[in-house]
Amino acid sequence: MNDQPRRRPATPHRRPQKDPVRFLAFEALRAVDERDAYANLVLPPLLKKARAKGDFDSRDAALATELVYGTLRLQGTYDAIVAACIDRPLREVDPPVLDVLNMGVHQLLGTRIPTHAAVSASVELARVVLGEGRAKFVNAVLRKVSADDLDGWVARVAPSYEDDAEDHLAIVHSHPRWVVSALWDALGGGRAGIEDLLEADNERPEVTLVARPGRSTTEELLEALGEENGLPGRWSPYAVRMAEGGEPGALTAVQESRAGVQDEGSQLVAAALANAPLEGRDTRWLDGCAGPGGKAALLAALAAGRGAALLAAEKQPHRARLVERSLAGNPGPYQVITADGTRPPWQPGTFDRILMDVPCSGLGALRRRPEARWRRRKEDLESFAPLQRGLLREAMKAVRIGGVVGYATCSPHLAETRVVVEDVLKGRGGAPVEAEWVDARALMPGVPALGDGPDVQLWPHLHGTDAMYLALLRRTG
Repeated sequence: MNDQPRRRPATPHRRPQKDPVRFLAFEALRAVDERDAYANLVLPPLLKKARAKGDFDSRDAALATELVYGTLRLQGTYDAIVAACIDRPLREVDPPVLDVLNMGVHQLLGTRIPTHAAVSASVELARVVLGEGRAKFVNAVLRKVSADDLDGWVARVAPSYEDDAEDHLAIVHSHPRWVVSALWDALGGGRAGIEDLLEADNERPEVTLVARPGRSTTEELLEALGEENGLPGRWSPYAVRMAEGGEPGALTAVQESRAGVQDEGSQLVAAALANAPLEGRDTRWLDGCAGPGGKAALLAALAAGRGAALLAAEKQPHRARLVERSLAGNPGPYQVITADGTRPPWQPGTFDRILMDVPCSGLGALRRRPEARWRRRKEDLESFAPLQRGLLREAMKAVRIGGVVGYATCSPHLAETRVVVEDVLKGRGGAPVEAEWVDARALMPGVPALGDGPDVQLWPHLHGTDAMYLALLRRTG
């Protein structure tokens, strides 16, 4: 007789279940981290592929989008919370594990997903993409996080405003400390204004369309969108807002490049340059940093309406091709070339109007590209500075006497805006430039809170636009 105890049959190991929504969101987050990709470029093709396979409906796409953008926007806050729940420095947590954790924290603290569902779905994702051992770590951390709500956690992990105002704002509003400091310097004022700005950076922006003059109208776009989804722009006469979101590319006018997706701030910048008063000839316009083509397409349409021609120049060949696509079908004369605005092929004094929307840190578009706040470093501004000054100097040479140059950036950082313009005008690093300021405020009628001028800084919390900057300069000698 066998006295050995009978072994229980082994419990079959359950294969982890792949949740297509969370798996896709994880893929997008990894692409942002590993390839320095932008979520607004990575996510659409992933969603399109998932829809084509039949895995996704509109609700799935909305959830995946929220998981990606919500996790990226609040990454700083979530990092601080995760760090309080583990017994090692955050830098020792592998990036894929941190992506799963932060996405789980977002479901717990930033959405209405029930606690048990948020934890179990995150652990299941960890089993699929990380393995069983790391899934247990994810489970332990998220159960600690689930013990409190977002306000409670922030009260624990952020210093008080009185003790360290910048660090408090950085953790509460999920911005790097140096970005908080830079935005505060540019904005001025007290606590209320900077908090409003940082909160606006964390809100999902509306999709805004531009009806290119002579090619489409706002009425056409509003009719195509319907009463529930189509709203007039706040400030630009060419703008239409998509209240409920959706696919802009489904609109016929967008498919035909008669309209496009363009932030209202960018529309205002292009329109202000086009409407700046000139004496004499007004037939030759230049967009000196034209990629990817949104402002160039609006300028080309405006120029065509006056019998003027636009030259759109872009240094990067692949971006020049995007400009060509944006301008396709424009009825007026235009040309797209691949050229470096700091070593231009055109002769001095050639143009009547020039737009130089220079490469910059992109701190004005953190609503649309939330990952940029974690990617940029304070030192990056030093690399942009010579290029920005060089492009503006060459633009001032390329415009005729009496012509107007618009210097624009999608950044409110003072080192990229007024400081650049003043350095060029005063000859710091080169010969002084003979020019006078044009008051840009008068060229944005109806837009409030434009400051003391003559240059203009737009703000997400005040204008609902990206934080675009514009200085208009008329060459006098």
